[in-house]
Amino acid sequence: MRTPKVFLLGLALAGLAGCGTTAAAGSTPAWVAATAGASPSVSPSEPQDEASASEPSSDPQDEAPEGPAPDPSEDPQDEAPSDSTSDPSSGSASGPAQPDKDASGGEAKPPKQGRPRFGGPANSLVKTGKAGVALTFDDGPDPVQTPKLLDLLAEHGVKATFCLVGRNVVAHPELVRRIAAEGHTLCNHTWQHSLTLGRQKPAAILSDLQRTNNAIRQAVPGAQIKYMRAPGGNFTKRFVAVAAGLGMTSIYWQVDPRDWDHPDGETDAAHVAKVVDAVQQRVRKGAIVLSHDYRQPDTITAYEQLIPWLQDRFKLIALP
Repeated sequence: MRTPKVFLLGLALAGLAGCGTTAAAGSTPAWVAATAGASPSVSPSEPQDEASASEPSSDPQDEAPEGPAPDPSEDPQDEAPSDSTSDPSSGSASGPAQPDKDASGGEAKPPKQGRPRFGGPANSLVKTGKAGVALTFDDGPDPVQTPKLLDLLAEHGVKATFCLVGRNVVAHPELVRRIAAEGHTLCNHTWQHSLTLGRQKPAAILSDLQRTNNAIRQAVPGAQIKYMRAPGGNFTKRFVAVAAGLGMTSIYWQVDPRDWDHPDGETDAAHVAKVVDAVQQRVRKGAIVLSHDYRQPDTITAYEQLIPWLQDRFKLIALP
């Protein structure tokens, strides 16, 4: 089967950008994640190689996600080689669990089309469905920025949603325990932040998501993990369906302040002002707001201003 030119162009652009973008390039800082096969005790501080990995899907239904095209967002990060094998630290010696079944005994299905809340790519969630605004923070936990963000949220009595990368979970399980203990919602952001995971075979997607869930539950036994966010917002029908089979709703976003995007010559103060202005201009009742705690100190500074402003106008909620 000939590979569509649109697909090749999409992958090329995704390689330039990062967590939450399929259409824009930005500066590309090294992403802290342990190299494949490294011991969980190794601090994830080395850049990863380009994704190489499992065979991508050639299913025409997965060539382009449904819904609006993903907005540029999230921290530009290099991808690591995909690894769909079981992780010895995952606590599952027999490999990943099979998808959950729905009440009729069949595999769980992604949300039906036509529901306003599910207007993102491949019918991913874009709104909370309530008046409350949900703050979501991706790519962590980060050993420096995540504690600062948690302190800030606790100071203001705010609950948020943390979309966690599996390798970072293994490196910093104590932070995952703190996130859960303080009442925040946990979200699966895949094992190693592969931008092409949604185009791999369902078995590879399932293995990756289950491996990440296992790591989270090793840190927090019995943790509820109700949500999944695709790296780069690169949802496909099969990605959403596999996540649904594991009991997870796929979440996109409605507000993206591009807090990861630091153009050359932009001062920290200018970047903070840009993030603050973007959220204030775009946020509405029921919005899901995308931001990052991973290696984004200016994001924490921006939310020092944003949280009081938001609380004066909206109820801030964690996704339930």
